[in-house]
Amino acid sequence: MPSVDVLVVGLGPAGGSAARVAAAEGLSVLGIDRRAVIGQPVQCAEFIPLPMGSYARDPGVFSQPIRHMTTLLPSGASQASDFPGIMIDRAAFDQAIAARARAQGATLWTDAMLLEVDPEARRARVRHKGQEQTITFRALVAADGPHSPVAAQLGWPALEIVQTRQYTVPLTQPRDDTVIWLSPDYPGGYAWLFPREGQANLGLGMDKTLAPDLKTPLDALHRELVQSGWVGEAILSRTGGSIPVGGLRPRVFEGAVVFAGDAAGLTHPITGGGIAPAVVSGELAGEAVAAWLGGDEAALADYQEDLCDRYGPSLERAVARRRELGRVWHRPEAREDAVHRRGWIAFGEYFNDPIVQ
Repeated sequence: MPSVDVLVVGLGPAGGSAARVAAAEGLSVLGIDRRAVIGQPVQCAEFIPLPMGSYARDPGVFSQPIRHMTTLLPSGASQASDFPGIMIDRAAFDQAIAARARAQGATLWTDAMLLEVDPEARRARVRHKGQEQTITFRALVAADGPHSPVAAQLGWPALEIVQTRQYTVPLTQPRDDTVIWLSPDYPGGYAWLFPREGQANLGLGMDKTLAPDLKTPLDALHRELVQSGWVGEAILSRTGGSIPVGGLRPRVFEGAVVFAGDAAGLTHPITGGGIAPAVVSGELAGEAVAAWLGGDEAALADYQEDLCDRYGPSLERAVARRRELGRVWHRPEAREDAVHRRGWIAFGEYFNDPIVQ
């Protein structure tokens, strides 16, 4: 029965970062991921904010700089906003973080499925490359995404999510902006175009309880952009996934189990941005479990307080704005620019207008 100090479930940016930090603290770390290759398939638009630039220095990660964001409203009016950032190769990004964890001594298993976890006994059953093993651990970091199997094992409620669908398409002319479409055609979300060195990630996110068909509106947007000369007809790849939009979990630890990244509900409920808080929360989780295992009984509670201080106000505002928008989808008000200005981060109304309860 393999035994480790820290078992990390999920090796995206949160899990890889937690594994790296915990291993650097001298702990024995095993990280597992159900995918055969870390970072694949890519299920995001591949944008990171400029302060994350140091994480784009590894070979193959950097794609291109982004200078600003263009937001298109239902009326056709547009707003250009300063929004500097970096387009990355997300698979290379995740793999670079994993490589840093290995360099610190962490053992990482791919093609490893968590079958069962007993948090009281601190035991997990894992199928690794077709063979079942039981792992004992002193602490567990759950970085296993919005449908967290660890949370389900604890009996915690599922996170509220939206679904995304994305095509990679040829880009006909270079761009240094991200483009956002706010429209009643995308209830519960928005559509986007993120340029990547001659290509673009074209996608949308929607609440499937409001509109279960994501393919039809994405295909329509693709045709429109082909006709306007923005992008080519070819679809080079397709992807999609789930994004948590309910905000931070009420608790991000229980016993010896600590949650980070999407599994903790840290993705922004309006923009869907989650890479930066995943990395930060993973690093903080690694530090917290190291301190806790070292005898600091308050370390996990301090970790939760830190996440609340860093992200709580932003996430709470975003959740409130989502509730406001949720009351108008499929109603005439959903075609009013003013409604979307209050519900999107590019506009002052998002921050300054009072929240309508």
